[in-house]
Amino acid sequence: MTPLTSISRRSTLGLLAATVVCPVQAASSWTDTLRAARGQTVYFNAWAGSERINAYLQWVAAELQRDFGVKLQHVKISDAADVVKRVRAEKQAGRQDTEGTVDLVWINGENFAAMKRDGLLSAPFAQALPNFQWVDTLGKPTTLVDFSVPTDGLEAPWGMAQLTFFADAQRLPQPPQSMAELLALARTQPGRITYPRPPNFHGTTFVKQALIEHAPDVKTLAQPVTAAALAAQAAPLWRFLDALHPQLWRGGKQFPQNSAAVRQMMADGELLLGLTFNPNEAANEIAAKRLPATVQSWQFAKGTIGNTHFVAIPYNAPSKAGAQVAANFLLSPAAQARKADIDVWGDPTVLDVARLPAAERARFQSAARPGQVAMTAPVLSEPHASWVDALEKEWTRRYGV
Repeated sequence: MTPLTSISRRSTLGLLAATVVCPVQAASSWTDTLRAARGQTVYFNAWAGSERINAYLQWVAAELQRDFGVKLQHVKISDAADVVKRVRAEKQAGRQDTEGTVDLVWINGENFAAMKRDGLLSAPFAQALPNFQWVDTLGKPTTLVDFSVPTDGLEAPWGMAQLTFFADAQRLPQPPQSMAELLALARTQPGRITYPRPPNFHGTTFVKQALIEHAPDVKTLAQPVTAAALAAQAAPLWRFLDALHPQLWRGGKQFPQNSAAVRQMMADGELLLGLTFNPNEAANEIAAKRLPATVQSWQFAKGTIGNTHFVAIPYNAPSKAGAQVAANFLLSPAAQARKADIDVWGDPTVLDVARLPAAERARFQSAARPGQVAMTAPVLSEPHASWVDALEKEWTRRYGV
């Protein structure tokens, strides 16, 4: 971990201790939750931009219906920010405890920070979930801290992510290991590199990676953004992007809308490399025969941005018990192992696999696959959530067309 928002073992244990639940009470309470959840419909607002994720959620829905009598309805969205706006509007309209339209939402980062700040979330629930005991809170501290904002049990971890690049080794045998090397490559291969246009999540992540690599005082990024901090810490970033953009696809005057478009242009040979926040995405695409087996994935030698994505329950969710049962199932070894399977999704688990019972641990054992990251790089912590909007607005002011 870098010094940006490193979390010590002591502070992590402190966060857990603050939410300890008496075992007898927990068992009784969870039995009551299971009973209350049966027959409920959970409207799960989740990004729908991936066929494999949508298919995974269909499997989850079938399991929940069969085993718990909970109906999971995938409400397909393109941006969690739209859900935040809807719940905020419901609160402003005076909708009370069970009068909302969202039971569970896939969320993290600035959207979680906004919901926490504005009181749009239900009571803390995550550490009370039976399967939370298997979460790797020590090895993966971002399961407790979301973009430098403590989760305080208001969201349950679901999966891990880390900025990862991928390219055909036959076209790019020596991939860049830093933003400086990426710039050098772009200068030798003009028009063959790009990134998605912010506020697309992958585009903003690319910008944040460049920010971290160029900021004079990276520790400042862990604090809420101020105008002075933005001016001081982002000045080298803008100089870097000013140098990079003329070398990009279409001279940096246009940017693809998302990472899928970048991936397709890379597959077609128009671009040299793609980027993702799922370290196993290229392996998944190779397994689906959408990318050649010669594609390799890597992360920069000194590290790339990584985080956890979560599920949360709004304050006015009509089916809170069902939402908790769904969140607990998403944390189960069976659901986490299926999600981590390259042939299904390939989303890395939040669990400490080494602590699982042998039978559950065996679910995660699989041979290395073409396209997987050969050597995982250090995880660089996200800047404070407030930096996202500030960076996106300034990026748009400077480069938006």
